[in-house]
Amino acid sequence: MRRRDFLPAVALSAAAAQTSERAPQRSRLKQCVTSGVFGRGMNFEETCRLAAEAGCVGYDLRGPADWPTLRKYNLIPTMYPGPGGTIAEALNRKENHAALEKSLHAAIDEAAAAGVPNIITFSGNRRGMADAEGADNCVAFLNRVKAHAEDKGVTICMEYLNSAVNHKDYMFDHIFWGVDVMKRVDSSRVKILFDIYHAQIMDGDIARHIHDYLPYIGHFHTGGNPGRHEIDETQELNYGFLAKTIADLGFTGYVAHEYSPAPGRDPVASLHQAVAIFTV
Repeated sequence: MRRRDFLPAVALSAAAAQTSERAPQRSRLKQCVTSGVFGRGMNFEETCRLAAEAGCVGYDLRGPADWPTLRKYNLIPTMYPGPGGTIAEALNRKENHAALEKSLHAAIDEAAAAGVPNIITFSGNRRGMADAEGADNCVAFLNRVKAHAEDKGVTICMEYLNSAVNHKDYMFDHIFWGVDVMKRVDSSRVKILFDIYHAQIMDGDIARHIHDYLPYIGHFHTGGNPGRHEIDETQELNYGFLAKTIADLGFTGYVAHEYSPAPGRDPVASLHQAVAIFTV
């Protein structure tokens, strides 16, 4: 390792050691992780231990088979994946509605029984469909399932993704489209999963949009742009400012870190750094 690479790594490790104990005590935000922050090849149970040690309270996008392991480390399964469809095939197509209603209904019951607060869903890809038609179809579907979600206290979160770099043709690729859907559904248990990385690519103006549309946001994902790497000074957003903005607005949901460590970075040090940035 070159000296100029070694010194920042030492500094990050020192910061991790200093912040890991105090992060859970003074943060106004509830932080969680996704498996990607640990890079490739790490044992799942080991990632749970490391997430808990870093001060995280939850773990996103793990299904029921993993929930007992998460509970072993006092981690909440914060986002249930699967029953709400896929990025490409989901709510904007009427032909998917019957199957998705059945799977979501069962998942809402399962999540409520297990204390899982959120279930992820998607708009689906356009495939030639007009955005207005897709919005109408999503609203119709969500209006069919919202009462059950409200009764069980589980939030359905539709993810806001970029169509410019990662998810070509995805319909919910601008915040205004998603807010229109949320306003028309008008439910405390149907919200936007606001992925800050994707939002920065498509619309920018992140702090203003969070301020204006927080009532329609149920969950956040983080990631640096460009590259979807660490949320530090190596990328273009001031995540410390965004963390304070979210906390000052009184957000009570979860913020999940969903970046991928840049080549040569220590995933554990990077996670402690991310948690420290959001400890506001």
